[in-house]
Amino acid sequence: MSISSTIYKQLIASMTFVMLISVALTSCKDNSSKQNEVESISEIETKTDDSSTNEDKKVILCFGNSLTAGYGLDDETTWWTHLLQERIDSLDLQYSVVNAGLSGETTSGGVQRIDWVLNQPVDVFILELGANDMLRGLAVDNTKENLEEIILKVKEKNMDIKIILAGMLAPPNMGKDYENDYNNIFPALAKKHDATLIPFFLESVATIPDLNLPDGKHPNAEGQKIVLENVWKALEGNL
Repeated sequence: MSISSTIYKQLIASMTFVMLISVALTSCKDNSSKQNEVESISEIETKTDDSSTNEDKKVILCFGNSLTAGYGLDDETTWWTHLLQERIDSLDLQYSVVNAGLSGETTSGGVQRIDWVLNQPVDVFILELGANDMLRGLAVDNTKENLEEIILKVKEKNMDIKIILAGMLAPPNMGKDYENDYNNIFPALAKKHDATLIPFFLESVATIPDLNLPDGKHPNAEGQKIVLENVWKALEGNL
């Protein structure tokens, strides 16, 4: 499986945006990021819509970095995870969405955190990690190994859990070899482990000022709506 020409062209256009998000994705030192981290760690099991606490409902666990943790948006009702819950409820689907996003998370951090996060029922697992590895120039093989370890741990918990893998793309200035190797991580793992792939998590959002916060680094409320659509395309068939 390879990256489509449409997505690759968009990647070229979004190179500046991708590099801009490095500070916010890799730094957890500012107050907003710290608050998101504390909430993500201590309240993962409570980050569900109040109408979705019925024990009979299945669970969609969203495991990622600041792009899942709602970085920069104080109103949680604007996060794509909350919008996903609203859509599911509107369709009368019996699922609860759990936000397990953590600002600054790398794939190695995800490996360390996954066992604890899986101490709850999970029916659909959305894995959105890897951008911070790329922005730090970490070895592609390690990123792939970490993502695969997370996937295997999810399957070890329950082989019936459906996995959605959110793809990210490296900018050309990372070097052609790195770019190709990194971009192929996600489709390769999706194919190997029978996961559903989101080709580019930030498709149609990156580089568009009206869809991002004033810092130009993270989707704003309008951008979150488009991220939801990117996720929904992959998720809908798994519900």
